[in-house]
Amino acid sequence: MVYVALPDDTQRKLPFYLAMEEYVARALPEGDYFFMWQVEPTVIFGRNQLVESEVDIDYCRSKGIQLYRRKSGGGCVYADKSNIMFSYITPDSNVNFTFNRYMLMVEHVLQKLGLDARTTGRNDILIDGKKVSGNAFYHLPERSIVHGTMLYDTDIENMVRSTTPSDEKLKSKGVESVRQHVTTLNRYLTISIEEFKEFVRKNLCDCEIVLDSGAVEAIEAIEQEYYTNEFIFGHNPAYSFVNRKRIDSVGEFEVRLEIKNGIIRRANLMGDYFLVGDIDGLILKPLRGVEYTREAVEVLFAEIDPSTIIMNMNKRQLIEIFF
Repeated sequence: MVYVALPDDTQRKLPFYLAMEEYVARALPEGDYFFMWQVEPTVIFGRNQLVESEVDIDYCRSKGIQLYRRKSGGGCVYADKSNIMFSYITPDSNVNFTFNRYMLMVEHVLQKLGLDARTTGRNDILIDGKKVSGNAFYHLPERSIVHGTMLYDTDIENMVRSTTPSDEKLKSKGVESVRQHVTTLNRYLTISIEEFKEFVRKNLCDCEIVLDSGAVEAIEAIEQEYYTNEFIFGHNPAYSFVNRKRIDSVGEFEVRLEIKNGIIRRANLMGDYFLVGDIDGLILKPLRGVEYTREAVEVLFAEIDPSTIIMNMNKRQLIEIFF
């Protein structure tokens, strides 16, 4: 695997590194690529999440915590300089296989350091049963991108308070709960964060390329999309029907339907689920103009396999979330 390095140590905001993933996926020759990065305190939320429901915006503003959306699914993530972000880009088009392979690679590196690391659930890596890494993925033409956190010595209170709706009782309980279920690498390792990064690099990668100034300019051009209000906050019109549901091993869902005269006019599906296919083309757009009855929706989705669109979802579960 090739490690992708930047030509200088300029401090950059989180969208630059998301754009860098896209650049590597679109511009570099076929192969497996990896890089690590760190940012000032930032909350990054998933492609399909409603910001107001997932983030305490006032708290983030008071603490100078930046807010950005990513193009992968999953839930909110807090990152700071004591948290290392991993990015992995591969030509494999099978997202599920790629994701599992990546998780096992990271698990193995941690085990080589003598840590009791195990992958679990949809997207987590645990040490001694406590979460140390959360991961997400998405697909571009002919490429898959996986990215995730690695908690070295992160500010747990900022993590909880920035990503919990503004209820002080919930926040105080949340901080204690997270401390019981989340851990950091510095509790187990005597090496510094930089030494840890070097160990990961040597064990995952066998060579390095350094991007030139032209590549950096191309990344900065891609980066601009991530700063627009339309991308960060999205367009969230009023809907006639809202349904919230959690499905084990699939995720949390918030369905929003605009219905007029018994016909679905618009559909949106928020949540922390993981996309592995074209949800707009295969689920949301086809719903427009369909009669809002269980029978009509069952007919509409009769020929699709939901697990190829939303990770781990079956057809019964897909139908149920709309009613």
